[in-house]
Amino acid sequence: MAANYSRSASTILWFVTSLAMILLLTKTFFPGIGFPLLLLAQTVFTLLHGSRRYGWRAILVFVGITLLVSNILENLSVLTGFPFGNYHYTLGWQLFMVPLGIGPAYAATGYLAWTVATLLVGAVRRGSGRLTTIGTPVIASFAMVAWDLSMDPTRATIQKLWIWENGGGFFGVPLVNFLGWSLTTYVFFQFFALYLRSYGPEPRATPEPATASHVQSLVLYAATAGAFVIDFLSGERTIVTDALGHRWHTGDLYETSVLTTIYGMIFITVLAALNLARRSGAASANLPDTTRHASPASTPADTAA
Repeated sequence: MAANYSRSASTILWFVTSLAMILLLTKTFFPGIGFPLLLLAQTVFTLLHGSRRYGWRAILVFVGITLLVSNILENLSVLTGFPFGNYHYTLGWQLFMVPLGIGPAYAATGYLAWTVATLLVGAVRRGSGRLTTIGTPVIASFAMVAWDLSMDPTRATIQKLWIWENGGGFFGVPLVNFLGWSLTTYVFFQFFALYLRSYGPEPRATPEPATASHVQSLVLYAATAGAFVIDFLSGERTIVTDALGHRWHTGDLYETSVLTTIYGMIFITVLAALNLARRSGAASANLPDTTRHASPASTPADTAA
């Protein structure tokens, strides 16, 4: 019964992973419905994947912390300019002065950045040392800001989903925006790490093995990067102006976006994938000869990793 449930849950998660990947790579062509459906699929993935990896309580804590911290600091910046700079949104329904979809977007992509960071630094578990407890949030923050580095100029200067009132040197986006992202994402990642250190899963007796759950997160982080490649290939070449009247060639924005994607998000993806492959090889090498060639059975411990 437990094995059947585990296989069913795994199948559902792979379905959601595939759906989110497709939506990430096609949302540009369906602007009216692509983003809402994508956000829903990403949220479902975060909750299902996180519940198997950490348990329902922990993943709900992660989502709650992310929603709270991001909304507070986004609203604070709209009002005061700290920590992102002076800007305002042009999107629809808002929670105070921030669109309702912004918080879930932080949580969904933030969870992917977090899982990538656990591959690069280490999983944070109950009683984890300081290096992992602090290092994993720091690297997760870099993985998250790499996303914004590729996204912000195209979404703000071209699509004008939000407006930078004082412009900025990075195609209309100010430096302080990215510093604000580093601060904001680090804060909610660090809170989550501290929660896991006190209340998370017990540490493993052996190193965490490579599992399908790692591949799923890595695939979606890579697909998030792939969306910017699609933008580069399909985006209209024209001229746009920012809030200060500076003129920008959209072709330059798309080209810069794909460059930062390749040497930012895709670079991070490759590093994490190599680390995952090394971990998988090490686990295989440590298996006894009698089990190395046997058909592996699905276990709760493996699927929850």
